[in-house]
Amino acid sequence: MKLRVLPISLLLILCCIGCNNKVDSEYQSAIEKSKQLLDSIRVAQKIPGIDAAIAIDGKIIWSEGFGYADLENDVKVIPGVTKFRIGSVSKPLTSAALGKLIDAGKVDLNESVYTYLPDFPKKRYPITVKEISGHIAGIRHYRGNEFLMNKRFNSVSSSLSIFKDDSLLFEPGTNYSYSSYGFNLLSAVIEKASGEAFLPFIQREVFSALNMSGTSPDFYDSIIYNRTSFYELDSTRKVINAPAVDNSYKWAGGGFLSTTTDLIKFGEAHMSAGFLSASTLNTFTTSQVLANGDSTQYGVGWRTYHHDGIHGYGHTGGSVGGITAFRIYPNEKLVLVLLSNSSDTSYGDAGNKIVNWFLSSSKK
Repeated sequence: MKLRVLPISLLLILCCIGCNNKVDSEYQSAIEKSKQLLDSIRVAQKIPGIDAAIAIDGKIIWSEGFGYADLENDVKVIPGVTKFRIGSVSKPLTSAALGKLIDAGKVDLNESVYTYLPDFPKKRYPITVKEISGHIAGIRHYRGNEFLMNKRFNSVSSSLSIFKDDSLLFEPGTNYSYSSYGFNLLSAVIEKASGEAFLPFIQREVFSALNMSGTSPDFYDSIIYNRTSFYELDSTRKVINAPAVDNSYKWAGGGFLSTTTDLIKFGEAHMSAGFLSASTLNTFTTSQVLANGDSTQYGVGWRTYHHDGIHGYGHTGGSVGGITAFRIYPNEKLVLVLLSNSSDTSYGDAGNKIVNWFLSSSKK
């Protein structure tokens, strides 16, 4: 995939984002350690490109690209500009769209899904919108080669055909089983409640509202400037092009492209009430609880994180040709974004380390 060639003047400006010349000196140690860690991961795992960003107290402290967005055309990652597949980080974006409808009084999380979708096939047990959004409804995840699907679905309703007739895995509320297809169902609820197709609704109410100009559906047949190419490793650990996929079967759960810049904006909008009401934001970022009292560590489209005495929420994203890590720490006012263009990326505990390094620097 050939990327648009940018003017030299713009490239110089963008590259300076990663130069850290204007970054407060207190963070230099954290930046250097983070650079070394991510570049070592990139080299060891043969990842063509990584983009990373940290924001603290509303300011991007560090934004840097590593390696290549396009190996064939020798195009380097442009920090904050190159567009990556974000996989399941699409779920918090979808939850934001759902949240706007909740705040407008058009969706009740505790209502049955059949209130909004009366034609959805009846199951053995009732299902609420909240249970679907927290992966406790019993809706299945991918099967077989569905993760590699390369088929165009022209509507949300048509994508429901993949799983709508399947039985629930368990009685809703009694277990946790991750399901991207559950978010297909949520996007159908969003359509019914809003009276509008899902993609234009989320574009207006979330992406445009937050000035996320680098975020869009990943239409494989469209020209999308600054979109990275997508890679994986073969059985001999050689870098090859990832297989072609069409993400139209799962926009809501894993079908969007974005940038570190846009996800920082999105994270800042979910740091505190404002974009969403305080009650909705709190509900979304609080773990749901099973019937037996166990916490799922997952709210409404958001995972919860607890490590080293700090609490946050966010999501990971795995896609064909991309792995994402996205976290928000509201008390520390910190947002972390890591994007890559390889299916085989493993950040390990890099996220925890980077967060701790920057927070340690800010306390000095």
